[in-house]
Amino acid sequence: MKWSIDDALVFVAVADTGGVTSAAIRLGTSKSTVSKVLTRLESALGVRLLKRNSRNVRITEEGQTFYHHARRIMEQVDEADATMSGITASPQGRLVAALPVAFAREFVAPALPQFHARYPDIELELVLANHTVDLIREEIDVSVVVGALTDSELISVPIHQGQLIWITTPAYAEKYGIGPDSTDALPHVQICEKRYGGRQIQVKVGDRNTTLNFRENLIHVNDPLIVREYVLTGGGVSFLPEQYCHRLLQRGELVRVFQGVRFQDTAAVLSAIYPGRRLMPRKTAAFLDFLRGLDLSAGSPGPVT
Repeated sequence: MKWSIDDALVFVAVADTGGVTSAAIRLGTSKSTVSKVLTRLESALGVRLLKRNSRNVRITEEGQTFYHHARRIMEQVDEADATMSGITASPQGRLVAALPVAFAREFVAPALPQFHARYPDIELELVLANHTVDLIREEIDVSVVVGALTDSELISVPIHQGQLIWITTPAYAEKYGIGPDSTDALPHVQICEKRYGGRQIQVKVGDRNTTLNFRENLIHVNDPLIVREYVLTGGGVSFLPEQYCHRLLQRGELVRVFQGVRFQDTAAVLSAIYPGRRLMPRKTAAFLDFLRGLDLSAGSPGPVT
């Protein structure tokens, strides 16, 4: 026995309103009809969706899982109706986006007022996290990730293709005689992002491939902005995605060094990922356009104008 989308929509109404009676009023039908639909749906799915008594309704754990899928189905149906009807209304609805903390602070936050002004009907919720999130389990619509995509079931959209660069202060470079052509970087590194502390990092020195070890005797932190601040206070040399250094390099507060030691890593690559669907919600498409419009290469946060 297969379940129907119409039955799923009735279940969503019960979950949203908190009861069979209120759902029946919303749907313009009888309580007995709603109850029959719920029984039929549970039978088709083979799980208990709701726990009911004479006074209230409570969604089971299985019901919560099905509810989130049913809500997505409703969104897809609404999007399809809007597309086929030629409706050009502004994107709307709740959108949850997970972003790395540094990326959100440096580039997204300054541009958010423009996004809200353009899409006032999108209820945007930002989740800041420096770890990989589970889009389905945590109900995330879109996430920005650092590095290469490993989950083949997700769709990836490139946002920025950069590189890791070595940086220090002019005073430190002068004190230790470090220049762009220097190659002995490791003794000067006191801090680095945690993502590099647990593995060998592939680099190329001239035409020679080698590895660097940042596991021992270093401070490890999961925020590139902390690394940047540490270096700015005279804390030696470190390496960062170039987008977090542009403005300080332009102002002369930081200088590039060890340019002959090139990273063979994808850590400066930013991508937006989202669950694969045949029809992307307009609110998701709007947010992806917003992300792609951010100017990360010129060192000035905000969208390209």
